[in-house]
Amino acid sequence: MHQNSNAKAPAMTQAEFDKARQIYFERCAGCHGVLRKGATGKPLTPDITIDKGTDYLKTFIAYGSPAGMPNWQTSGEFDEATVDLMARYIQQDPPTPPEFSLEDMEKSRKEYIAVSARPKKKLNNYNINNIFSVTLRDAGEIALIDGDTKQIINIIKTGYAVHISRLSASGRYLYVIGRDARLNLIDLWMEKPDNVAEIKIGLEARSVETSKYKGWEDKIAIAGTYWPPQFVLMDGDTLKPQKIVSTRGMTVDNEYHPEPRVAAIVSSHQRPEFLVNAKETGKIFMVDYTDLKNLAIKQLDAAKYLHDGGFDSTRRYFMTAANASNKIAVVDTKEDKLAALIEVGKTPHPGRGANFKDPKYGPVWATSGLGDESISIIGTDPKGHKKNAWKVVRTLEGQGGGSLFIKTHPKSNNLWVDTTLNPDAKVSQSVAVFDIRDLSKKPQIIDIAACADLKDDGAKRVVQPEYNQKGDEVWFSVWSAKDKQSAIVVVDDKTRTCKTVIKDSKLVTPTGKFNVYNTQHDVY
Repeated sequence: MHQNSNAKAPAMTQAEFDKARQIYFERCAGCHGVLRKGATGKPLTPDITIDKGTDYLKTFIAYGSPAGMPNWQTSGEFDEATVDLMARYIQQDPPTPPEFSLEDMEKSRKEYIAVSARPKKKLNNYNINNIFSVTLRDAGEIALIDGDTKQIINIIKTGYAVHISRLSASGRYLYVIGRDARLNLIDLWMEKPDNVAEIKIGLEARSVETSKYKGWEDKIAIAGTYWPPQFVLMDGDTLKPQKIVSTRGMTVDNEYHPEPRVAAIVSSHQRPEFLVNAKETGKIFMVDYTDLKNLAIKQLDAAKYLHDGGFDSTRRYFMTAANASNKIAVVDTKEDKLAALIEVGKTPHPGRGANFKDPKYGPVWATSGLGDESISIIGTDPKGHKKNAWKVVRTLEGQGGGSLFIKTHPKSNNLWVDTTLNPDAKVSQSVAVFDIRDLSKKPQIIDIAACADLKDDGAKRVVQPEYNQKGDEVWFSVWSAKDKQSAIVVVDDKTRTCKTVIKDSKLVTPTGKFNVYNTQHDVY
């Protein structure tokens, strides 16, 4: 990547440009795009930013917005000088990164322990089903935490800012992928679970998944990149790359897009297929993995910009957010067709969403969002509750915009909603919890950051509720800057009271948490 300064932009030295480019990758590209064309976040190309001016941009970067833009300066993440640096940087022409080939991937691949040398049976006494894979964002690590004892099993080196952890169908292998496109394969059968293979699949990434259809368990892995805009299919146990597919092409509006980043990837339970979201084009790739040499792909037109999503409770219908369109797309994975496009609140951001039985409307799936306080409840039972299917049957009011994740569990009566990116510290440090049995009641607001009892002045943003295997505990990350103390807070789901606080100097910027059993079986 190289500097290509816009003549109308504020001056920057090469050293300033290089520093800002790294910060942009680490903090901004995930929402605004490598080429700054926007998606979940607004476009930041010079034709827009130069007219806004440095002072306006500095204010927006410093204070954020209720629609989900983090308040980088007032939260303590950036100082005044860094805010000024980034305001000047986004007025320059965006540098174009290089491509990344199958050969580049293979050169980066490392197989630390050959398949033949790996355990033939589980060698540890851990309850693997209740292990949590916890992202340590700025450390470039994950923490494996024993959900029964709350003790750290191992801290494992991974890519920077791991976005998701996914389990193989058997539950043995854990796949984690960093924003820097480094993919690690961890064997949970080892005496002390650790890396057995890794590969770099590009320059920026966010998604990984493995084959789950009967007869194909653990055989194929897939990972998608933000840059280059493509996805790669690999051998599930060695990460040897086999096939690259570009996502560049026409949008659902019939316009060419050079950077359709790969967002959510899920593995179908109905067919030997992966579902791959091409964010900017609004298209969903249905990838048949039975023949990697002669790959068969069907494309569905959904809406822009596709982001995260998960299955309904039957694991037949894939519910996925189209951020810019304020819609949820519903894919019938049994029939391989788009079942519905549903209008919801502003900038939906469900994570995997939340499935439960509404006392009035039957089986439903829920999403919160970045853009407003609304929580949309969608009917998901076209057979038993046909008139409610693929409609918003309720809209709940949460604390505000900036929500990243919503979560419940089949054994719970609670629906938990975070507001991680809300600029109001009182809101970002707490969560709202609704009673599923009576959704007319206002939510209870719980100050999770206060439970953590952190002594410094960090941001203490609360992010991603995640249940344990039994469904009687909810884990939250209290996320502060890398030079501040963070923690994991475990809440008793029945009493809604803080149960345990996990603190350790090794828990640097914990964010996403993934329970092995729930992730393996798509329980959410």
